[in-house]
Amino acid sequence: MHLARFPRLHLAHLPTPLEPMKRLSKELGVEIWIKRDDCTGMSTGGNKTRKLEFLMAEAEAQGADMVMTQGATQTNHGRQTAAFAAKLGLDCHILLEDRTGYEDANYNTNGNVLLDHLHGATTEKFAGGHDMPGEMEKAANKKRAEGRNVYVIPGGGSNPTGALGYVNAAFEIIGQANDSGLRIDRLVHATGSSGTQAGLVAGMCAMNAQVSVLGIGTRAPQPKQEQMVFDLACKTAVKLGCADVVKREDVMANTDYVGKGYGLPTKSGIEAIQMFAELEGILLDPCYSAKGAAGLIDLARKGEFKDERVVFLHTGGAAALGGYDFAFDHQNRWVTV
Repeated sequence: MHLARFPRLHLAHLPTPLEPMKRLSKELGVEIWIKRDDCTGMSTGGNKTRKLEFLMAEAEAQGADMVMTQGATQTNHGRQTAAFAAKLGLDCHILLEDRTGYEDANYNTNGNVLLDHLHGATTEKFAGGHDMPGEMEKAANKKRAEGRNVYVIPGGGSNPTGALGYVNAAFEIIGQANDSGLRIDRLVHATGSSGTQAGLVAGMCAMNAQVSVLGIGTRAPQPKQEQMVFDLACKTAVKLGCADVVKREDVMANTDYVGKGYGLPTKSGIEAIQMFAELEGILLDPCYSAKGAAGLIDLARKGEFKDERVVFLHTGGAAALGGYDFAFDHQNRWVTV
């Protein structure tokens, strides 16, 4: 699969490490490795860096002088988009939707929000429940009327162009596994806007890698989540020139760990944060990676991965921890939500 056919900015720190988590594996009785996509670079890293290499290259090819995107208040995608824009000398505007109702000052001004502004982005806040793609198109059209050339990036960078970043990640993972003689049975990660999982599924299917990809949902019910991933994986396969390579049974999502809703911390997620931090020295975030890790931990305890070698893909997001300090009891080191 020749990804060099597509415009791309080579700004990510790749390949990211693929390394064993020996202490967590011992704790859970399952051999678990981690793909460190929290180490991709660009404003503390995360999975959006891979997507933005392709998206921002497309923006440059179209002569954009401004990029615009949207997400929740503590959006990792917004922070990394702002960093790319700063690197490329483009203006960046981010529409932030309040999906939690939190009035905590740190949640609304610290963490990713602070970094958005440090990178020079402007932000605009909306109450929860808005049609955010529609609001973004209105905002983009307003800027276009002022003479700006605006490149609009969907929430999470999740379209076929962005998903190419995780097609490339699939190739990278299998290449690392082949080079080290490491057989991988299952790849587990947090799934939300669907671009990461869609790219991984499309890439694995295109290679006939026979590695099962399991997304742990962070927001939508299972039928909706799986349909979003399948639809985008199919569109990505078409873009790659291998239409029909993705089958519906290739898309699997477990949404048992969402909790009360998107962006709302869970006890199992906080436990996952503490386990990864105390056993492996690795930081997760309450919104995405912690819920993915919570699913990994619970399923391992239930025997789901018996006799399998599992890779957990870390999608990053630790920058959001500064906005969620209220979720931790710092004295007893346990969850308060």
